[in-house]
Amino acid sequence: MTSTDPDCLFCKIVAGDIPADIVRESEHTIAFRDINAQAPTHVLVIPKRHEPDIGSLAAADPDAALALLHEARAIADTEGNGTYRLVFNTGADANQTVFHCHGHVLAGRSMGWPPG
Repeated sequence: MTSTDPDCLFCKIVAGDIPADIVRESEHTIAFRDINAQAPTHVLVIPKRHEPDIGSLAAADPDAALALLHEARAIADTEGNGTYRLVFNTGADANQTVFHCHGHVLAGRSMGWPPG
C-alpha cells in the first residue's frame, strides 16, 4: 500500500500535480532534476511512498529502499559515467528541507571531502 501526504511537495510531484523534469521512473521511484543543482548532474530519487527519510523507508518498505538505490546507480551510470555521490539528508540539522525521503545523485564534477 502506498502512503501519501497531501501537503508534501514530492507527493504532489509523484501524483503529477506539480511538474518536474523526470529522468527515470520505476514501480517504486521517480527521479527528477533538482531545480537548485549543486553539480552538473543533480538528480533527486524519491520513493513513490511517502516516508520522511531513508531510515523510515527502509523500515517500512525495504523493497522501495532497495529500488531507490538501484535507480540512483542507474542514473549515475547514465549521466555520471558511474562516478557519483549519493546524499541523504536526514533531519533539519542535516539540512533536510522536504521531509519526504530523497537521495541526491551528484555527478559531473570533482567532489571534495569532507562534505558540508
